[in-house]
Amino acid sequence: MTQLNNSNEDSLMDIDNQGDPFLAFIDRARSVLSPVEEDEDEETYNPNRNGSDSTGPGWSWIASRILKTCIAYSSGVTSAILLSDLSQAWSEQRRSSISKKRPEIINQLKKKHRRNKLANTVTIDSVYEKNFLSLNSVLEAVIVDAFVLPGTNIYMLTLGDFWSSNTIDLYLHRRYYDLVDAHGGILNKGREVFLTGCYLRTGKEGAGSPRLLPTEYFVILLDDDQDDDAMLIAAQFCSDSFSSISFNEASNGVSYSLYARIESIQSKEIQGMSGTVQRKEITLVDNDGVKVEFLLWGEQVLLANLFSVGSMLALDRPYIASSAESAIETSHELCLEYGSATQLFLVPFLQHEEQVYVPLTQNRYQGSRLVSTVDPTQSLKVSQVALPRDFQGSIDFSCYPFQSFVTDLRDKMTSVSLYGVVTDIFHERNTAEVIFSLKIEDTTGAIWAKLHFARSWSFGRLGIGHTVYLSGLSCHLNKHKCLEATWYENAAGALFVNLSCLPALLNSSCLHKLSSLSDLSSEASCTYICRVRLDQVDQCHVSTRFAHSRCGHVVNKMPSGDIECSFCHCNCDAEVVRTFHLKITLADETGKMFAWCVNQTATELLQISPDEFYDLPEDEQFMYPSSLENESFIVALVNGKRQGYGLTQSITQETDAIPWEITRALRCE
Repeated sequence: MTQLNNSNEDSLMDIDNQGDPFLAFIDRARSVLSPVEEDEDEETYNPNRNGSDSTGPGWSWIASRILKTCIAYSSGVTSAILLSDLSQAWSEQRRSSISKKRPEIINQLKKKHRRNKLANTVTIDSVYEKNFLSLNSVLEAVIVDAFVLPGTNIYMLTLGDFWSSNTIDLYLHRRYYDLVDAHGGILNKGREVFLTGCYLRTGKEGAGSPRLLPTEYFVILLDDDQDDDAMLIAAQFCSDSFSSISFNEASNGVSYSLYARIESIQSKEIQGMSGTVQRKEITLVDNDGVKVEFLLWGEQVLLANLFSVGSMLALDRPYIASSAESAIETSHELCLEYGSATQLFLVPFLQHEEQVYVPLTQNRYQGSRLVSTVDPTQSLKVSQVALPRDFQGSIDFSCYPFQSFVTDLRDKMTSVSLYGVVTDIFHERNTAEVIFSLKIEDTTGAIWAKLHFARSWSFGRLGIGHTVYLSGLSCHLNKHKCLEATWYENAAGALFVNLSCLPALLNSSCLHKLSSLSDLSSEASCTYICRVRLDQVDQCHVSTRFAHSRCGHVVNKMPSGDIECSFCHCNCDAEVVRTFHLKITLADETGKMFAWCVNQTATELLQISPDEFYDLPEDEQFMYPSSLENESFIVALVNGKRQGYGLTQSITQETDAIPWEITRALRCE
């Protein structure tokens, strides 16, 4: 049982009274997507419960989907658009778990089905719908029937799956015929199998049902909780170990049956005689802790689609090869390959669950599960949430129903989302990887997150005080026993959105509230949306400079003559653009303030491009701002000069002494 520490009382008050329209809309969307069920457990919430209509989406799923829609609709979104998109997307996601008319044997197995889907899994229903099946698609199937085609010796398997109402027939590959014997064969009704590398034979002009042609890439699932399977594993696969393999004996025809855990799966490209060859290196660890590589070559790499780290793999008659001949670096002189007689069995890693106590930062259950907001004593309380845990003990928070706060973060948390303000950032330079360290602060605290980019910074301009949403974070203790958060750009579920610079935010009234300039607080850590006019334009300051197109920050000419970005610290000769740096007075009915902006925001305010402005004669440049007097705009404003912000001084100080930055602007007609 994992316990998340509670935050202090002041933080709880801040969270409860923050009044953020974006967070409020997430709560509203959750109430629409998650109607209350009368028989729902008031203490434990399980977002991964199979077939439960009452299970709703996690907080991060809703937040990510809203932001992706905002990115797609840059001109703005309405509440109706967002709720419609969310409802449709959630319905499609839940479709696989809705009970369908399927063979009873599958319904019985589904009750104890706890595996996560493999990455390339497709459903049998989708094969019928598309009349297509790609070679790298995976079918996670259950044998509904096994029979011989009348008048032949050809074995057929009728396959179903946990998500489909249809079944489909497979011509069984002859290498598995010895396993389908009617008297005690393992390929019988109710056996689960994984297969890939399938060709689909479709009926011509609607005659006949689609069938799957034979495939070698076929793995039989075993359940070590079942006596028959446990006895098979013990009798056939546990007498040999990696240490007992003899290359000489294998060369003389001795076969081995081996049982080991999959520790890692890596892809390689090997230069062969006629070009590059694809290879998968699967590291296996047996019960003695000995490691051996299991190699897949060429088209065989499709088999790796059927494997998952942490699963137990049983190999019957693998081909024994020399590590030197296979050109791999390993301490073991032997490696295993998928030979013509090899058969594979798998005990899949089951996603265990961890009961996570809900901290006091979640003093209200977001969405409709809060039964009464009038009388808190009558509210439906959830004290713990069941979340999946991998074989290394890391807990997956992607379906966590609540917003996660900095104070909640602990060791071995994955797929965490954070919503907060950037208070510092710098580029880590003494590393071969592209890593930026970002300090994120919310109402409960701050944490440094290491962002690992595939190539280079790819999120446009980011500054101190900007509000960001980050999903796909992992937390762990480093060697100094300090908590670290890491994020990888290409990881599943990874998303980074700078809300302060999001165009759709200004036009989406359901996601913001308009503030007057007198409402702005120098101690606030949020993004304000205001309707303003340009004032005292004769006192504004306009200049142009060169900036790095990727990140929007200014560039410097080095003594060597190279152009270096002040933010990325990389050579960016080919990625330099002319931009504005603007200081201007904003006004509304309640007051005035001096603010600054750069790049696209300044272009929107000045209604001219930097290159066009630069080409104007000097006297016209001087007079140009006067034409903008009293023009109205909706702007996003952030305070980048709060106490404690930007302590590393790693971002070029474009602000001078002006605390308020205009991060986005939209002209009002």
